[in-house]
Amino acid sequence: MGFHSQSAGLREEELEERFIRAGGPGGQNVNKVATCVWLRHRPTGLEVKVQRERTQAANRLLARRLLAEKLQAARRAHAAEERRRLEKLRRQKRKRPRRLQERILAAKRLHSLKKQSRRRPAADE
Repeated sequence: MGFHSQSAGLREEELEERFIRAGGPGGQNVNKVATCVWLRHRPTGLEVKVQRERTQAANRLLARRLLAEKLQAARRAHAAEERRRLEKLRRQKRKRPRRLQERILAAKRLHSLKKQSRRRPAADE
């Protein structure tokens, strides 16, 4: 085979493979032979089911390619999410300029005074 699943991070012992009879066009071959391939990557739980071709061997190859692509996409998404999380943390921890900090605190004090003035007067007053 021209495809090496090892290079895509797939190891044969991590895969669960089943063969099912395919449906649709293909005639007697499809009706009698289990040409549909179902493949699951145990560590991640990712699954693919391929019945595009009439032969089991071709479907096995396609299933492995498809699973490898899905795995790569999931890894890229996870890496991007981690980068976003770290970037957000970095922004949150960034020190603000002193003038900006003073303006923010002044606005908070003003807001506090505004809310105090809306309170009901205490009973002893």
